[in-house]
Amino acid sequence: MQFLDFSHNPMLVVFACAVAFVAGFTGLTLTRNLSEKTESQRKVAIALAAVSLGGGIWSMHFVAMLGLQLPILFYYDAAITLASALLAILIVGMALIVLHFLERTPFAILASGALVGVGVLAMHYVGMAGLRLCRAVYSLPGVALSSIVATALCMLAVWVAYQHRNNRNILLATLCFGVAVSSVHFLAMAGTGFVEIPTTTDFGPAMNNEVLAIGVILSSFVIFGACIWVSTTYLVKSGPIGVAQTIAGSDPRTDPQIAELSALQIPCERDSRKVFVAPSEVAFVRADGHYTQIYTAADRLFCAWPITEATKRLLPAGFLQTHRSYLVNPRQVSRFERTKDKGRCTFKVADLPPVPVSRSKLKDIQHVLSSEPGATGAA
Repeated sequence: MQFLDFSHNPMLVVFACAVAFVAGFTGLTLTRNLSEKTESQRKVAIALAAVSLGGGIWSMHFVAMLGLQLPILFYYDAAITLASALLAILIVGMALIVLHFLERTPFAILASGALVGVGVLAMHYVGMAGLRLCRAVYSLPGVALSSIVATALCMLAVWVAYQHRNNRNILLATLCFGVAVSSVHFLAMAGTGFVEIPTTTDFGPAMNNEVLAIGVILSSFVIFGACIWVSTTYLVKSGPIGVAQTIAGSDPRTDPQIAELSALQIPCERDSRKVFVAPSEVAFVRADGHYTQIYTAADRLFCAWPITEATKRLLPAGFLQTHRSYLVNPRQVSRFERTKDKGRCTFKVADLPPVPVSRSKLKDIQHVLSSEPGATGAA
């Protein structure tokens, strides 16, 4: 089998890698702070992030393919080329749904990263199947190496991005994602040979490099424009901190951690409208599937936070976890009752239902509430 000699345009290689990094940054930034948004807003953000990440994978691949230089004329099947873009977007979208609509366990994070890696690989090999007048011939080491790199780096990118959703981790995850997409393409290409095929069967209309270039330019324009749009969130400074309690003698004006807790507001929904509730107004939080219910003196409100997110944010604000499904504001508790291996907290507002205390937390809750002003205990 006679393989064709091929090379790449260095400028287009550099631009292709830039597209991968920009797409990663845009998609990961779009999914930041989704727990504070309504369900409909999260769906829109996830759809946009899937288009950005999946479209970025596709754009990176075909920018690099525009730089592919072969000694023969070749073109692409438009239907297969479009299918490769849609496949990447759908697979990445599935990974984002797992991350934002299911419980975010370590296994879910790693599985989502592996799914993104599958999306990168599927896009590459389906996109290569769209070549006409020549055919890609793969080597087993090249396929194996590109698959391992794609899976490992995408798992690392998602793990870094979703362990702590801060600017630093998003930038590190962007680096991992960009390296994953770029290295998979060029590692796979390094183990690929091309042979000439005089005749082929087309699924869709033929598309030469000039037509492909227009599509790639448009997709890259959208991705870079979206990157500029989301970048403004890194330039906006936080507003002034409202009135809040000073914790353990710390000054919220000088302690960043205390300032963050002082500014904390819980995003809720009332009559399909978004409202924000200060933690001091909350009596307790109850898990409700993948979401939570927020109980105040006057309302029971829906919150998009899962109980794990509520625990992470509210325990530093002084809340107590009495049960795996409940968080309690000790300042709202009027009485703690214990009977053998069970316990419950009742509240100053008589209309609120009591909250159970699990056996493993009885002693800790009783100890904390015994020192809380206004709360009484019963054996």
